[in-house]
Amino acid sequence: MSSSELKVLFFGELRDISGAESIQVVLPTASRLADLLVLLESRYPRLVTHRERMACAVNARWSDAATTLQPGDEVALLPPVSGG
Repeated sequence: MSSSELKVLFFGELRDISGAESIQVVLPTASRLADLLVLLESRYPRLVTHRERMACAVNARWSDAATTLQPGDEVALLPPVSGG
């Protein structure tokens, strides 16, 4: 099975949880965004509490969990915005 290397960017409190602005991740080819989130939650368990409210973008396009990831994709994880 082949694999894809992706760049993951963390913003706001998600950066604090991961301890990094960005990381490189290797996933099997044709993985979905949902697969990446499961992997990240296993590495950073505190992300689980943010999953339902965080926004995700793949290559600067808003994306949902069903989005198929490609080699070289850049995935941004953004915390929910609060305030008025």
